[in-house]
Amino acid sequence: MITLDQRVINAALSSCQAGQQVWLCTVLRTYGSSPRAPGTLMTVNETGAYCGSLSGGCIEEDFLAQLAAGAYRASSQRVRYGEGGMRPDVSLPCGGSLEIVIEFLPPDDATLALLTAMQRALSGQQPLVKLIRPGARAQWEAIAADRRLPALDASEQQLLLPVGAIPELLIAGYSSVAHECIRLGQILGFHVRVCEHRPEMRTELESHFSDADNVTLVSQHPARWLELNGAHAAVAIVALTHDPRIDDLTMMEAIATPAFYIGIMGSAKNSEKRRARLQQIAGMDRAELDRIHAPIGLPIGSKTPAEIALSVMADIVRVKNSAQSAV
Repeated sequence: MITLDQRVINAALSSCQAGQQVWLCTVLRTYGSSPRAPGTLMTVNETGAYCGSLSGGCIEEDFLAQLAAGAYRASSQRVRYGEGGMRPDVSLPCGGSLEIVIEFLPPDDATLALLTAMQRALSGQQPLVKLIRPGARAQWEAIAADRRLPALDASEQQLLLPVGAIPELLIAGYSSVAHECIRLGQILGFHVRVCEHRPEMRTELESHFSDADNVTLVSQHPARWLELNGAHAAVAIVALTHDPRIDDLTMMEAIATPAFYIGIMGSAKNSEKRRARLQQIAGMDRAELDRIHAPIGLPIGSKTPAEIALSVMADIVRVKNSAQSAV
């Protein structure tokens, strides 16, 4: 799945490689009701072609008109749209306001290096942090893949803009609970990847989902897939089959990754037995075992597959958001 942010950076990179100057816009803050979240991207090239969005359309129209009039040629500039902003005459359809940073990027080696690095970061290869001081071009620094990205910080002195892959939900094996987790993962904006090597379950999976649904289907045992490909720090790995040949082996590989969430379905009694197996067979220490959420999910008294999936995804979102706010 290629995300909208990836399409934005790909478009900017293509324009730059064609010798065109581009503008890269990033939402910094929102006030009141706003249709886009901080970190949202849009790019425009010198012909006026753009990719991405900042609002419901009103801001884009004003921004393109301002570009045509020769505005925004500084290396970076902050603009607030809506009531109380630098463009107060442009109102958002929802009545809120938002602040953006506009980067003017000439078609030079520095721009190519930045956009290429952002392209890699958004694909999960090498996250980075952009630092922008008032009026200056962005500086950037790659960070280790196992480190969490810092939160976006928009102070008056400088902007700190993290760039990394969107959260991914890796589901180890298909089941009725996995089915509901896939649907909730889509709604919550996760890239969903399902590893299913069993032919009969693969057939069932393919009857409900396809790559067209922004779900990546992998015909491989999840443990083998993790062994070969690993997982970056924005991945949540969940095992939901009740089959130790899938669940336990997946945990053995998952624990070697920097995944921000690792969980496995089962009762409290079965979870304790699994911990003992993983300690004895895989040699996991206490710190490694403590990384595994088992029983998985928040304790909401869930019974049905949909309720269990809700508890699982709520716990994943809790961990994701608490980690981001703690940075």
